[in-house]
Amino acid sequence: MRVYLPVTLPLLAAAHSDGALRPGEWAKPLHDDAAAALVGYAVTPAVREWYVEGDLEELEFTAMTDAAQAVLRLLAADPSAPRRRVVLAADVPDGAVRPAGGGRSQVLVAADVALAGVASVHVDEAGVEGTVEAAVAALPAADAGDDDAQFALDEAEANDLLWYDVTEIPDLL
Repeated sequence: MRVYLPVTLPLLAAAHSDGALRPGEWAKPLHDDAAAALVGYAVTPAVREWYVEGDLEELEFTAMTDAAQAVLRLLAADPSAPRRRVVLAADVPDGAVRPAGGGRSQVLVAADVALAGVASVHVDEAGVEGTVEAAVAALPAADAGDDDAQFALDEAEANDLLWYDVTEIPDLL
């Protein structure tokens, strides 16, 4: 199953050094079980039901967009991380994935994800850090229903993530 994993550049560096992305306390802003399983986003039955007309590529784009939004929470928890969203697209065994209940596409992956299983890396281009920082700062107000704050999150989402091959991770870091 293709799963989109939200990370930050420091987490990507740690995974690159270790050879795998592993569950940990760093993902607590995403899900309470994050210490025991990786939090990811995938094409779940709820996504298929929500987006009846979409083909697989459109459904996967929805899951990746949800993962990119989740990165904002990771950045809020790590003020020292560069303000660029990073999403890993990884293929993991279906049996390792279960619904998380934290949104239509959120899943928990009960396994480490080796970088060898990563199909691609998606990263904000340089120069959008200010937009991403504004979105991170607006999270609490957006969560409370503030439309202006939600606009800041939408502005970050309007920036497409650039595609990189996993072999390009050293260049990104």
